[in-house]
Amino acid sequence: MAKYPVSTNASSRQWQVESRRTLYDGFYRIDSVEFKHDLYRGGSTPVIEREMFVRGNVVGVLPYDPVNDTVALIEQFRIGAMYQTPDPWLVEIIAGMIDTNETPEQVAIREAKEEAGIELDSVELVSHYLASPGASPEEVFVYYAQTDLSQVGGTHGLEHEHEDILVKIYPADVAIGMLDTREVRNSLSIIALQWLKAKRLESRVG
Repeated sequence: MAKYPVSTNASSRQWQVESRRTLYDGFYRIDSVEFKHDLYRGGSTPVIEREMFVRGNVVGVLPYDPVNDTVALIEQFRIGAMYQTPDPWLVEIIAGMIDTNETPEQVAIREAKEEAGIELDSVELVSHYLASPGASPEEVFVYYAQTDLSQVGGTHGLEHEHEDILVKIYPADVAIGMLDTREVRNSLSIIALQWLKAKRLESRVG
């Protein structure tokens, strides 16, 4: 019944995309999707129409300096944070969309260079999740990388993408404390710093 691949542990479940059309195609895309699916109580839903926000999958990376116990975070303007206090400039981990044929790992390494001037040789996967599956197929890959951050800082970004990115180096304890103050408030950055917090605690216990 399903027109698209679906991973499920209940092979009898059925779902169907009836139609899909693009309503808007700009920097991002919005599709109208008509679908139906099986019900837990038996039978199936009527045809349901939902708008779906379509964009590339996202990669984030948290560079960590184990010698100095510091992390690199970036700060930049985010229009989606226009209602935030004190302003829409957010502190985040390095991140970018997968809009090439590169693997998520390759994108993480490239974004570290473009957004922060950081050379990474390899990255470690922290989390792979769906950002907002009720409205978008977007997947997010969060990575961690150990590197020397002693010479990192300043402003970076691609001019043709109008990026204006400030790179700051924080003691790891300070960066993790920014979760409680909401100075860090977007999901992939929260996940990365919570993971680092657990990793540091584990290494101390071990």
